[in-house]
Amino acid sequence: MQRVEVQVRGEDAFLVRAVAAALADPEHAAEARALLRGRFAPAPTRSLKDLLASAPLDGIELERSRDTGRTVDL
Repeated sequence: MQRVEVQVRGEDAFLVRAVAAALADPEHAAEARALLRGRFAPAPTRSLKDLLASAPLDGIELERSRDTGRTVDL
């Protein structure tokens, strides 16, 4: 356990205490943590590789033509 001091408005003090109590209670901790993470945790960052792997590729031609174009005399 770790002690944390925060400053909140007077009307929110009971709410912060209730959240702290839920996180300290073994029966409610997992659910409280999941709810708080789902609402307030930053979205996990995804790498470019993950984004490309999840991109829909239906109908996209992935093979390149081997045509090198016209011949040019230099």
